[in-house]
Amino acid sequence: MPHIQLLSPRLANQIAAGEVVERPASVVKELVENALDAGASRVDIELEQGGVKLIRVRDDGSGIAEADLPLALSRHATSKILTLDDLEAVGTLGFRGEALASISSVSRLSLTSRTVEQEAAARVEVEGRDMDSKISPAAHPVGTTVEVRDLFFNTPARRKFLRTEKTEFNHVDETIRRQALSRFDTGFTLRHNQRVIQSLRPAESEIDKQRRISSLCGQQFIDNAVVIEAEASGLRLWGWVALPTFSRSQADLQYFFVNGRVIRDKLVAHAVRQAYRDVLYNNRHPAFVLYLEVDPATVDVNVHPTKHEVRFRDGRLVHDFIFRTLHKALADVRPADHFRGAEAQSFGREPEVPPMVGESAVFQPQQGHGAAQSQSFNTGFGHSAPVQPQQDWKASDQMGFYNSLNGGGGVTGESRPAGSGTQPVLTTPPRDGEEEPPLGYAIAQLHGIYILAQSRAGMIVVDMHAAHERITYERMKQALVEQDLKSQPLLVPVSLTVSQKEARLAETHGDELQKLGLQIERIGPETLAVRQIPALLRGANTEQLVRDVLADLIENGQSDRVEAVTHELLGTMACHGSVRANRQLTIPEMNSLLRDMEATERSGQCNHGRPTWTLVTLSELDKLFLRGR
Repeated sequence: MPHIQLLSPRLANQIAAGEVVERPASVVKELVENALDAGASRVDIELEQGGVKLIRVRDDGSGIAEADLPLALSRHATSKILTLDDLEAVGTLGFRGEALASISSVSRLSLTSRTVEQEAAARVEVEGRDMDSKISPAAHPVGTTVEVRDLFFNTPARRKFLRTEKTEFNHVDETIRRQALSRFDTGFTLRHNQRVIQSLRPAESEIDKQRRISSLCGQQFIDNAVVIEAEASGLRLWGWVALPTFSRSQADLQYFFVNGRVIRDKLVAHAVRQAYRDVLYNNRHPAFVLYLEVDPATVDVNVHPTKHEVRFRDGRLVHDFIFRTLHKALADVRPADHFRGAEAQSFGREPEVPPMVGESAVFQPQQGHGAAQSQSFNTGFGHSAPVQPQQDWKASDQMGFYNSLNGGGGVTGESRPAGSGTQPVLTTPPRDGEEEPPLGYAIAQLHGIYILAQSRAGMIVVDMHAAHERITYERMKQALVEQDLKSQPLLVPVSLTVSQKEARLAETHGDELQKLGLQIERIGPETLAVRQIPALLRGANTEQLVRDVLADLIENGQSDRVEAVTHELLGTMACHGSVRANRQLTIPEMNSLLRDMEATERSGQCNHGRPTWTLVTLSELDKLFLRGR
């Protein structure tokens, strides 16, 4: 067997480079983070051939003293931490002291820097072959410039794994996008092959921040975004989340920052996905730019060399805080928020600042508009469609529970006859200066399926079944919360064979499972007995439900599986109990439905994530008929 030997510094650095330096984008990330840690207010990045030939990063930060230049290129040399206590409360982006050493081992690197105390700058140069540094005087303002040439010139195998110039540049562009989103107070310039690609000035005001967001994420994102601002238990979450109607086919517009560091975390992803659960269509993905601020001592960033992953000391607290904040923000969204951007385009003005959470534009009924605004939509006519069986649940069971939520009467809501008001219903928008509800006023019904309404913004088309389905669903969920989730004992307990880990989990989380309506008893080292399940889910696959709940507990420390299945059933019942096509509605009934939509949470989507209404702006109508040309 070969003897154990100490690796040479060069080989050790190249091994470390395999973890830190994957492609040119990795180099740019490390160098830009160093610039930001140095307090730079301006960072200029210049590339040639996608960064393979040249990467130059220049900043106006504090700089590096001449005596420290050789040490800056050594492994495990850093000015950012000194003791274990520093490591456990890292407040900077970099702290490992590996980046420059790793980069210099696979490239030709030169670093020129000057501090404010120095009269002249100095340059240190090193090549990957021998790792010997050479220091010489140089001309340079206060700050630092790092040049990385011929990346992977001495590791041909690594260079073969690089993609085309365009692909590598796109990765660098995405890296700069993330850094620019993380630090609004810093200006960024990106040049590729002598051409300016990005030029971003520091953004101090809210308007400037939104302009940077629109520049990096698109104007449509900021037009369809809701501003988040929440603080609790030492946590602060702020940023922008897109409306569910602005969903994406890929998760390519999701940026989450913890103390200014961009991360990818399963716990965060689960919280966001849970908040968007019943408002996204099929496999669509939400879009967001969110910032979480926590005490650095409560988050471990020393998890992976790339520092993309973190570990929270109280992951459940963070998960619940993110979920509750986003869930409330999406619930507070009203129709006025959905077509804010469309209205801006229609009237030819700049879009308004997105509303803060808790300031959503909920319509307050006007006085003197009669039945169209004074009464709820008569949901009693939903009985025209019978409830159909769903999986193993009996239709009679569904209808019994369905009626119990509504006092044995109609589907939901009040049973007053629509149109009982004594004053006429306005069917045209009010004059300038008068208040108008966000969804305008109904004027007609199209093919017994759609409601046509008009407002100052243009024409609004409402899918009456989808809209009524969401209204019914939200009221049923509220009624279920008020009644609590009741359990039903099983005549014959269900026995499950599980792993010892799952059995211990079920035993230690017995109280939490009881709150979900599940009574599970451990009767052996690897055996569980299910004795009670939620009464509403008595026809469900009990074994699969319990296994899914335990899997959630293992993965996330908690489970919303019962709630998800329950809401799925309520959604099915709401779908079958809502107004159907070809049901003729009166103008007062249509206006009542519009008013209910304006007051109902998540009314922009049905239970399946499909849109409930759309706006055709006046400018779009003018284009169709060539008006103004």
